[in-house]
Amino acid sequence: MDTRSKILTPAAALALAPPRPLVIVKGYFDLLRAEHARSLDEIRRRTNAATLLAVVLPLDHGLLPLAGRAELVAALRMVDYVLPGDCEDLNRLVSSLRPAETVSLEDADMRRARQLIDHVHRRQNC
Repeated sequence: MDTRSKILTPAAALALAPPRPLVIVKGYFDLLRAEHARSLDEIRRRTNAATLLAVVLPLDHGLLPLAGRAELVAALRMVDYVLPGDCEDLNRLVSSLRPAETVSLEDADMRRARQLIDHVHRRQNC
């Protein structure tokens, strides 16, 4: 399966009629790590989501471009759809699709990135 087919435009996301319950998870996903997969899997199980849509948010000074991050997230088996978007897209999407829950991973993403950078710095200073 070409996982890029899971990546939607804002118009395609708004036109979805996905199986319910639908859960939207938003984050930066810049340094995609095993913790991301575990978190998304746990969110899917906890919410009993029939559909999980991940919104990949823009990030200034990210390591990967938005499109690359969206492709990585689309490759995760527990993610049904990916929308590379911004807050305006997200607000319209939530209003239109009325998900059972919207989960924010931005703070966790920033913390994970900082932990990885700190780890690399410690390893280089040994």
